[in-house]
Amino acid sequence: MYKHILIPTDGSVLATKAVKQGLDFAKAIGAEVTALTVHEPFHMFTLETEMLSDTPQIYTKHAKAEAKTILEKVEALAKARGVACHLVDTESDHPYEAIIATAKKKKCDLIAMASHGRGGVGAVLIGSETQKVLAHSAIPVLVYR
Repeated sequence: MYKHILIPTDGSVLATKAVKQGLDFAKAIGAEVTALTVHEPFHMFTLETEMLSDTPQIYTKHAKAEAKTILEKVEALAKARGVACHLVDTESDHPYEAIIATAKKKKCDLIAMASHGRGGVGAVLIGSETQKVLAHSAIPVLVYR
């Protein structure tokens, strides 16, 4: 069956539920897990860039800190279940591409993810990432609701 499962997460409630279910599945079949979080790169739209000289560094610092927090929670959940877990934080304008690329790079044979991420308008945008992974991945995808 599956030996290495990629579990992408944005730290949302539904994504965390999918993480737990993915980890339980991994434990049941004896698979290892790679947990992934993807943050967007800094984008700046202004006419007066000198006012924003520190912003890219501050943004990166906060994005990395949030990713670390998200991944540490996954790591603790995996440890509690006795599941081997590797952590990956990456940056991409297109999270679905980063998910698929990471799955290939880490030789994952299954991607287990939530049907959508953040609520509100974000759910429309983030949820489309799951649809894009489903549409573009040659690796099987298990979607949790």
